[in-house]
Amino acid sequence: MAQGQSDPSCRRSPPPGGRSLRQRYSGDHLQRILLVRGLLKLLLVVAVLAGATAAGWQPATAWWAARNRPKFDTLAAEQGDVIEVINSTGTIEPVQSVQVGAFVSGPIVGLHADFNGEVKEGDLLAEIDPRTYRAVVARDKAALAARRAELERGAARLQQARREEDRSNALAERNVASISESDLDQAHFTRVGMEAEIVMAEAAIEQAEANLDTSEANLGYTKILAPVAGIIIDRKVELGQTLAAQFQTPELFVIAPDMRREMRIFASVDEADIGQIRLAQESGKSVQFSVDAYPGEVFEGKIAQIRLASTTTQNVVTYPVVLSTPNPELKLLPGMTAEISFQVDRRDGVIKVPNAALRFYPVRDHVREADRVILDGTALEADDQARGESPSASAKAEAEGERKRRHVWVVEADGLLRGIPVTSGIGDHRATEIVSGDVEPGQRLVVGVAPKDD
Repeated sequence: MAQGQSDPSCRRSPPPGGRSLRQRYSGDHLQRILLVRGLLKLLLVVAVLAGATAAGWQPATAWWAARNRPKFDTLAAEQGDVIEVINSTGTIEPVQSVQVGAFVSGPIVGLHADFNGEVKEGDLLAEIDPRTYRAVVARDKAALAARRAELERGAARLQQARREEDRSNALAERNVASISESDLDQAHFTRVGMEAEIVMAEAAIEQAEANLDTSEANLGYTKILAPVAGIIIDRKVELGQTLAAQFQTPELFVIAPDMRREMRIFASVDEADIGQIRLAQESGKSVQFSVDAYPGEVFEGKIAQIRLASTTTQNVVTYPVVLSTPNPELKLLPGMTAEISFQVDRRDGVIKVPNAALRFYPVRDHVREADRVILDGTALEADDQARGESPSASAKAEAEGERKRRHVWVVEADGLLRGIPVTSGIGDHRATEIVSGDVEPGQRLVVGVAPKDD
C-alpha cells in the first residue's frame, strides 16, 4: 500500500441507516440522552453501595451498641456468718493506782525500790533522815517521865494533906477549943487542892503520852513502806532529795496492784451506740481489742461498767465504758491505746451480700424500663428530705425500718440492670445479712460501673 493511503478495512463503518448519532439527533437532544445515561450509571452505583451498606448495617450497629454498652463490676453473694461490731478506742490503765507519799519532811537517805519493781505490802521503799525525829521522841519521853514524877510527888502531898486533915478533925472532936475553925478549913481545902493537882498531873501525863505517840509516829513515817502489794509503775524521788511535807504531801511512788490478774480499758462510746453496748453487756458478749505493740495479736475482755456520767464535746455526747481483761504476761502496759471492737450481734449461716452492692445506685439509662420506677421513688424521697422538714419521733422510727428495705442490682442478658428488693439485717465492715429477698449464694451483684477499655 502506497504511503499516504489508508486501509479501507480500517475505516469506521457507518451506523445503520447510513448516518451517525450526531447526524441523527440535534445537539440539545443529544445532551439529554447523555445526561440520562450518566444518571442511570450513578443510580446503579448508589444502588450497589446501598445494598452493601444495608448488608453490613445490622452487624455494625450491633457491634457499636456492644462497644458502648456499660460494663459493671460484680461481686458474689455468700452464705456465712455476720458479726456486727462497734469500734472505739480506749486507754489501758491498772485497776488501781496507789500513790505513795511522805507525811514528814527531810532529805531522802535511803532508796530501796525502783521502776517496775514488784513489792509486797510492808516492804521498805525509801527512808527519810530520822535524826530530828529521834530527838523529838527522846524529848517527849523525858517530858513523860517528868509528868509521871510530878504525879508521884502530888500523890505524896495528897497523902500528907489527908493525914493533917484527919488529925485536925480528931483534935477538934476531943477538944473543940484546942483548934480553930480556920485551921480546920485550911486542912480541908489543902487536901481538896492536892486532889485537884493529882487530876492535873494525870492529864499532863496523858498529854505527854500523846506527844510521845505523835513523835514516835513521825519517826515511823521516816520509813516509807509499801501500803499494798504490786508493781511500781512510777518513781518520783531521787536519793538525797529533800521533801517538804508541810506545804503539800509529796508523791514518791505509784504502785499498781494485781496488774497480772486484771487491767482496765477506759473507752468513750457515742450515745447512738450505747444501747447496743448495754445489750452486749447483758448478754455477756466478749470484746476484742488490739494494741500497736503487738499488731498481730488480738486480746479479749468483757464489759465491766457502763458509767452514767456523760461527756459532751462539740455537741457530741459520749459515755465512759470500762472493760476488764486479764494480763498474765504483762503485755498490756499502763497508757497503751487499744483499738476496741464491741461484738453487739451475730448471725450464723445467713445469706450476706457485699456492702458495696447495697450502696450502688445506678444511672437511669442503665436500668430496664420496668425498674426505673424504683429510681423515681428514691428521687422523691430525696426531694422530701431537701425541703428540710423535721419528722416526728414515730416517723423517725418508721424511717429507720424503711432504711433496711433496699435494692440490689443484677445484669440481665440485654445488659440492663434489674433490681431485687431485699431487707437487710446486721452487717460488718464487708458484708450485710439479707433477711428477705430473692438473692441466692453465688449470685453476682453489681457493685459499680467498670471503666471503659480504650
